[in-house]
Formats: sequence, structure tokens, C-alpha cells
Amino acid sequence: MLSLAQITQLCLFSVLLAAGNIFFKLTALNSPPLNSIQGLMTLPLNLWFWGALVLYGIATVIWTITLQNVALSIAYPFAALGFVFVPLASYVIFKEPINLQYIIGVVLILVALKLITAGK
Repeated sequence: MLSLAQITQLCLFSVLLAAGNIFFKLTALNSPPLNSIQGLMTLPLNLWFWGALVLYGIATVIWTITLQNVALSIAYPFAALGFVFVPLASYVIFKEPINLQYIIGVVLILVALKLITAGK
């Protein structure tokens, strides 16, 4: 069975990746078109971009620490929480719509995580 500390680490990993994705979206919204070398050269000047990279870096360290004590086959499904966190944050921050199919999908993801981690 996963300990509270392990579950916390796995959830924190997913939250950090989700936050990084929100920062990447903010990077995209606050950048010129990135389909040219000139546009790409502006990325190092974008603080949202650096924030996303830092969040991904921290998430990677947490992931590596977590995998020292949790089987990858148990830990990896927690990455699916990004499919829950990112659209919810997108709804709140960017006013992106959420529909019934999304809600059903979230419920299925949470049920799947419960089944995968039951008795582990």
C-alpha cells in the first residue's frame, strides 16, 4: 500500500507538471509567433517559459526520488492526474470550456487510479 508521503509526492509531481503546462500556455500567449528563428529567440526573455522549465525540473527531481520507493507501474498512472488538473486550471485561468465528456473522463481516471493502487 502506498504511504501518505508517497501519495503526496505522486500528486505533487502531477500538480507541478500541470502548473508547468499552464506556464507554457502563458508563454505562448505572451510570445510573438514561434514559427521562426526570430520568434524562438524571444523565449529566453519570457519569464513564464523559465517558470515552466523550473517547475518541470522540480517535478523531475520529485519523480526520481519517488521512484526510489515506488514501482514505476504504480507511480506512472499518477501522471494521468494531469488530465484532471490541466483542464480544470485552464477552465479557471483561461475560461476554456469543460463538457460532460470531460467530467466522465475525470471520474474514470480517478476510478482507474483507485483500482491500480488498491492493495499496493
